[in-house]
Amino acid sequence: MTEVPRSHPRYESLKTRERLVEGVESGITSKAGLIAHGRGEAFDYLLGEKTIPAAERAERYALGVLKKAENPVISINGNVAALVPDEIVNLGEYLSAKLEVNLFHRTEERLKKIEEKLRENGAEDVLGLEADAEIPGLDHDRALCSKKGIYSADVVLVPLEDGDRTKALKEMGKTVVTIDLNPLSRTAKTADVTIVDNVTRAVPNMIDMEPLKEEFDNEKNLSEVLDYMGERLKGLTKNKITEEDMDGR
Repeated sequence: MTEVPRSHPRYESLKTRERLVEGVESGITSKAGLIAHGRGEAFDYLLGEKTIPAAERAERYALGVLKKAENPVISINGNVAALVPDEIVNLGEYLSAKLEVNLFHRTEERLKKIEEKLRENGAEDVLGLEADAEIPGLDHDRALCSKKGIYSADVVLVPLEDGDRTKALKEMGKTVVTIDLNPLSRTAKTADVTIVDNVTRAVPNMIDMEPLKEEFDNEKNLSEVLDYMGERLKGLTKNKITEEDMDGR
């Protein structure tokens, strides 16, 4: 891994990229995951690479939904395992939620490597390696799941974009919470609760928050996110954003 100096203005962003590259090299993350991250990073620039109020509200509401669930499950892919392995395990423990590996680019080797990564970070039980159930309506490997995990869950946390599976899970009657930096994605629009935030911020945030007790409207919250991004773009055209803010390299 390339050593990134802490003085670099893009330190956090570059460290995140390096973790994903390392994930690819170790067999945890797929190459397609790098492309997906780049798309998300572009939206993160529009947020100012911070947790905005609308995202915090969604995180707090999601926390309450997950804590009240009878069988909450956190779905984990290669990017999540590479970026927040320790944090996702801690969140699972905090929520008493099961962890299940679910992959589009599914191989036995990747499944085992992700399981090992999670166990190295404290996970005691990892589901998904042996699929004994299928999500109806999907004709790819993300349909494969665990009967006692995602298949029987009442609430599923789906970090990162996963539009068709989100729709399929909803059609099964499940509540879906997602973490997705793209507020325009199918996932964001289909989920019951959409957290528009970087997974590296959202997951640790949720461990330290108090659940939201107010009513929550996901569509309204997404509109607020888009309004926020639009205002930042307007500020850019008026030169109100600093040179550091504009540095997306």
